Amino acid sequence: MEDLVESILDYIRSDYTDYAIMINGEWGSGKTYFWNHKIKPKIESMQLNGKQYTAIYMSLYGISNLEEISKKIFIETTQLMDKNLKKFMDASGVSTIPEYAKTGLDMANFFGVTQNGDRIDYAEFFSTDDKVLCFDDLERANVDVIDILGYINNFVEHDHIKTIIICNEKELSTKLKNSNLEMKTFIATYLLDKQNQLNEKTDKPMVERIRDTIEYVFDKANDYERIKEKLIGETFEYAPEFNYIINGLLMRYEKYPDLIRFLRENTNLIISTFNKSGTRNLRILKHSLTNFKKIFDMVNKAYPNTNNRILQTMLIFTIAISFEIKAGKITKDKFVNINNNEEYKAILVSSRVFMDNRQFYIKEFDNNYYYNFKAEYRFFKFIEIYVRTRIFDMKVFKEDMEVIINTIDTDKLPAYKRLLTEEYWKITDDQFNGIIEEVLDDVKNGRLELINIVKLFAYFAYFIRKDLINYDMRTIKSVFLNGMNIASLTSSYCDNVEEELSRIALDNEHSEDMDEILTHFHNINEKLKEKMYMEKAEDIFKCIPMKMEMFYDKFDKECMDLPIFKYYDVFQMFQRISCASNEDIVTIKEKLLDRAKRNGKNLQLELPNLKKLKQVMDDYLDGKLPTIKMVMLQNFSDELGTIIEEYKKQSGEVETEQTTY
Repeated sequence: MEDLVESILDYIRSDYTDYAIMINGEWGSGKTYFWNHKIKPKIESMQLNGKQYTAIYMSLYGISNLEEISKKIFIETTQLMDKNLKKFMDASGVSTIPEYAKTGLDMANFFGVTQNGDRIDYAEFFSTDDKVLCFDDLERANVDVIDILGYINNFVEHDHIKTIIICNEKELSTKLKNSNLEMKTFIATYLLDKQNQLNEKTDKPMVERIRDTIEYVFDKANDYERIKEKLIGETFEYAPEFNYIINGLLMRYEKYPDLIRFLRENTNLIISTFNKSGTRNLRILKHSLTNFKKIFDMVNKAYPNTNNRILQTMLIFTIAISFEIKAGKITKDKFVNINNNEEYKAILVSSRVFMDNRQFYIKEFDNNYYYNFKAEYRFFKFIEIYVRTRIFDMKVFKEDMEVIINTIDTDKLPAYKRLLTEEYWKITDDQFNGIIEEVLDDVKNGRLELINIVKLFAYFAYFIRKDLINYDMRTIKSVFLNGMNIASLTSSYCDNVEEELSRIALDNEHSEDMDEILTHFHNINEKLKEKMYMEKAEDIFKCIPMKMEMFYDKFDKECMDLPIFKYYDVFQMFQRISCASNEDIVTIKEKLLDRAKRNGKNLQLELPNLKKLKQVMDDYLDGKLPTIKMVMLQNFSDELGTIIEEYKKQSGEVETEQTTY
């Protein structure tokens, strides 16, 4: 991002320019924010040749004729030259004039009301070498884009004023193609009829013929490219630093201590949900956070002891459904008929267990936004209504919250969940020691998942430092390490460690102890990964040779970029393949070759076992009389040689790339 800023400033610093520059980016991605907070302040702090630059910003949104642009430039310029106005702004610490205030100043000038009676300073008025023009929202103007660019070209080519144009070229292209579409279609149809081509028999569909005629007759896109080539010297693609901008959005809530603390603690959730939306629209994110403020305030006011996990899920749901509705991904009615969390979960169960695709969208919504985020309660009707209608339905809110309170009663939660899902200070003093003892008993006996034991250690380290529990670090660490060993017998592999650990703040004062716990966890987790893949390999390969359809289905879905051959015994593999039908031997061979060509970089770990498999196969074939089965196995062995070479080649490509970097 700093490189982009510097490139734009280099343009401003140039002694002589006869071109403008363009900043291109998607709607809502923060281009205007980037101008206001990154570019404009740096331009106005620059001094070149003894002059300080002035940036004049104009949004073209809704402009209906070129005269309005001229008026905007005049108003902006004259206001910036008003001495009393400058004096007031400096004294008040105001950097920009509010639009409301501009309207008042415009009318004051119109009616002859002046603030200081000064005449216009023509020297300043005619000066152009200290001005920078910025035209925003080019694609949202109600004037022909070609005319606007021609108008701007006057400033650039004749006056050599530094000029920046901010727009969304993708939307601009759509606008150029779709403007006056009904009129264009009518004229194109008329022309085709006059040329006796309307009813002509041809392989080309009528819609395509009309579209081609429209493009030939009304080729605005080419006009735009020609004038852009003349006017725009450089186009910069704006790729925002979302983390920086999102932190800026959160600053709006600094005066709400409870809310800002919660949002700061869950910044990763906000960013993750934003990324999963598949858009770059920060404007929708800003609106969704405003919606969440209302939700957060109402929940904390009416139900102050609400579980922290529920609030996190509400945050995800508010952002997710805001993007789904406001980004135009779905109609507003998609969620209307879902009345509560129970119905939502019933739809998910139906779609997953019975392969019911009638609610495919709901399943995809859940898989996307709640991926790796486990929560029993993840649909909130009152939030859905609020985002969709802008009405906060108190009746539905109370119904939802009563169900949540009755379903997720913190006093009935296991002790370890209370520590992990709610602030510890909400636990009463007379309950705290009992919860600590219950958690330690669970850890000692390995009753918890490994990742939860790691998280709990971070809390216990913190409690020791705060003298909240009467244990020394060595004892606690020993309990947790032994507990992890026992838990490893029943725990599952954790594949999203980083995300899981990001939900807790690791205690820096005990970093060495925490590192020891983490190292032990990672070692066990890797062994669990090996165990999981070995079980997966057994489950998949046992389908050969009797359940080949099941084998193909599982292999295609689960093993195309997974080095599954690393986790299965080579001799058993050969026995299964050799017992398969000749047709299946050919199919397996072709699948492996195609898989190697597509994903060889990700499959390097299975290379040693493939070499062994080829050797076992060659040893078996040595001296055997030729039969169709033997020929098929020989072909399989030969293809394995090709696959092995493909792996080696792709491994070499990886090494070359690494060397280059």
